[in-house]
Amino acid sequence: MVVIHPIKLRGRWREGFALDRHIVSSTYIGDNEYGHPMFDTKRTEIGELTYRLKYKGDNSVVGEIADTTERFVKSWGPDISVIIPAPPSNQTRSQQPVFVLAQAIGERLSLPVRQDSITRTKNLPQLKDVRDAATRLRLLQDVHTVDQTMIKDQRVLLVDDVFQSGATLNAVTETLYKNGHASSVFALTMTITQASP
Repeated sequence: MVVIHPIKLRGRWREGFALDRHIVSSTYIGDNEYGHPMFDTKRTEIGELTYRLKYKGDNSVVGEIADTTERFVKSWGPDISVIIPAPPSNQTRSQQPVFVLAQAIGERLSLPVRQDSITRTKNLPQLKDVRDAATRLRLLQDVHTVDQTMIKDQRVLLVDDVFQSGATLNAVTETLYKNGHASSVFALTMTITQASP
C-alpha cells in the first residue's frame, strides 16, 4: 500500500488535493561528461511511481497509482459525476500518462472519463520550462475549448499527474465553468512539485 500525505490545492476549483509532494530531496552530485548537472533525487512513494509512468513509460505502476487514488477519493468524498484529464502540455508522447491514469481511476470509481471534452487549440511550449507566472497565464489564455454537451451540469473531477504552478488546472477549470457550464469542479493531482502552491 502506497503511503501518501495529501496536500490541499488552492485554485478556482471547489476543492483540490495533490496526493503528496513529488520530491523529498534533490542533491547536486556533480556534472556528467557533457557538463550537465546531475542530482541524487529522492521522491515520495507516489512521486516515484508517477515519475516512472510519466518519464520512463512504465505502465506497470498504473494499477498501484489508480488504487491509491481510488482509496483517497473515496475517503475525500467529492460529489463527482465525470472524470476529465487535464490536456497534456507535451503533445508528442505516443502515450499520455494523464489519460492512462484517468481511465484507470474512472474504472475503479465506476465513473465515465471524457478525455476528449477539453481540447487545446494551439501548441504551447513546455510549461514546466516557463518560470514566470504572468507569462504562463498569458500563454494559457483562451487556449482550451470545451464540448459543452459533455460537461454541462456535470460535477467534474479534473485529474493531472504533476502540479507545478497550477496555471493549467486553473485555466482548464475556468473553461469548464465559463464555457462548459460545469456544475462543480474538483481538482486532483498525483503529486505537487513544492510543499504548498
